[in-house]
Amino acid sequence: MKKKLYRSSTDKKLCGVCAGVANYFNLDPTIVRVVYALLAICTTGFPFVVLYIVLAFVMDEDNGYIDTDATDKTDN
Repeated sequence: MKKKLYRSSTDKKLCGVCAGVANYFNLDPTIVRVVYALLAICTTGFPFVVLYIVLAFVMDEDNGYIDTDATDKTDN
């Protein structure tokens, strides 16, 4: 199964990066946001702010639909 990393268009606070990462790893977006915020605070923020900005520009935004090419196709 091929997964793609997208920014979330439906569950976003700033650009949807944390929600997209959470969706990719099947995690709760709130947990990813809290962990991201704690790591940013503990490292004076700069590396994580740069990482977020880079990901916001590099990651494609999802279109709100399930990508049929990335889902597992099995015959029932």
